Amino acid sequence: MIRFSMMRHGHTAWNRAHQIQGRTDIPLDDQARKDLSEFALPEGWEEADLYASPLSRARETAKIVAGRDPHVVDALIEMDWGKWEGKKGVDLKADPNSGFRDIEAWGWDYRPPAGESPREVWARVAPWLFSLQSDTIAVCHIGTMRMVLAKAYGWDFMGPAPFAVKRNRLFVVEIQGHEIKIADPSIVRLKRRGS
Repeated sequence: MIRFSMMRHGHTAWNRAHQIQGRTDIPLDDQARKDLSEFALPEGWEEADLYASPLSRARETAKIVAGRDPHVVDALIEMDWGKWEGKKGVDLKADPNSGFRDIEAWGWDYRPPAGESPREVWARVAPWLFSLQSDTIAVCHIGTMRMVLAKAYGWDFMGPAPFAVKRNRLFVVEIQGHEIKIADPSIVRLKRRGS
């Protein structure tokens, strides 16, 4: 059995403006760097293998919190939001012709224009995930994390999500063969430096 934990990258200017980032490589902002520098990996996770998405906001988050460079894995890149990248969800939702839906009504095959569906994200993440040989941390994105957690919880992107992805936490699943399930504990808070 392998423990696999995911951590969301720190804030960017687009996060704070509620813009959809997707694969656009927006860096961490200065406040995020300052905030992240107050945290370290929690006990029991310091020696875990460390990976990150190729996007700079994930790589830098990993280095700040773990104090070492992560291995970069293309499969961990954020969901492709296609033509909606840079736009605000609230604006898309207000436009009846946009096709935008809340996550509770996606299903596995919902796709932004010229973007990626949850099923397609899972299809690129799963082979890497099921190849892991030891406890692993991945610093990545809310979209990527949602797909893994949806599989672990058995959620089909219909109705309220059984989880909420927040920052400064590890979201932990257990992997055995090609089976994935929620770990106990399922959420582990990062450690405050000096505590």
